Amino acid sequence: MNRQKGRALVADDDIAPILGRITRQDKTALRALYNKAGPKLMGILMRMLGNRPDAEDALQDVMIKIWTRAAAFDPGKGTGMAWICAITRNHALDCLRASRPARLQTRTAGIDTGDGLDDPISRLPDPTPGAEEQSLARAEMQRVVACMKELPKDRATALQGAYLQGLSYQDLASRFDVPINTMRTWLRRALITLRECLDK
Repeated sequence: MNRQKGRALVADDDIAPILGRITRQDKTALRALYNKAGPKLMGILMRMLGNRPDAEDALQDVMIKIWTRAAAFDPGKGTGMAWICAITRNHALDCLRASRPARLQTRTAGIDTGDGLDDPISRLPDPTPGAEEQSLARAEMQRVVACMKELPKDRATALQGAYLQGLSYQDLASRFDVPINTMRTWLRRALITLRECLDK
């Protein structure tokens, strides 16, 4: 079992050596990273941005950010894959925030963008919350943290891995040395428990 866990941890961190090569300005390492992690990063961007052209443009920007920021990666704080997934999600959020004011401005000016009034970007909340919204958000986050503490430690860690680090069922099953169907059950039940706690 320990040997299997060791192999899983090595597999989880196979991006870290590539990031190390990128810090030395090795351009072949950037291509290796794109080949290994590109599909996963593209999946994140597609889910968040909703269309392939925007996702493809964003992926190019993400790769540039990774190239310029690779030296900031700290393997002591997490895996290479988790780090580049965080950069990807943050960039997608930046894209969504940036596109909303631009689209609203063109509509106000009477310019037809051709995307219709039903564009989901136009329904995004204002990215600059007021003091009351910030206070409510802090209170809600405190509730989430409190409810997470009620979960068994391994379930809470798995949930954080799935939704904060972008790890797949297979990644998590390997890390915890359980069958993939067991991991699916863990996450499903953990979410139900978390939802019940937040609904109290």
